[in-house]
Amino acid sequence: MIESSLQLFSTLTCPECRKKSKEKMPTDSCQYYYECTHCGAILKSKAGDCCVFCSYGDTPCPPVQIKLSHV
Repeated sequence: MIESSLQLFSTLTCPECRKKSKEKMPTDSCQYYYECTHCGAILKSKAGDCCVFCSYGDTPCPPVQIKLSHV
């Protein structure tokens, strides 16, 4: 997968308030924490997931997308 075909946005769903927020993902690292823009809850990645986008988003983070494209 080339970088231009990466999905750069993911919609996070807060497990506390169930509200959704569309966020841009970093392309060169994983994001371990996210503060919900609706209720202020601090989301942390779940065990086994590399980041909050892989735990609570509808699209995996770019590093995981790249890894999956090479499988």
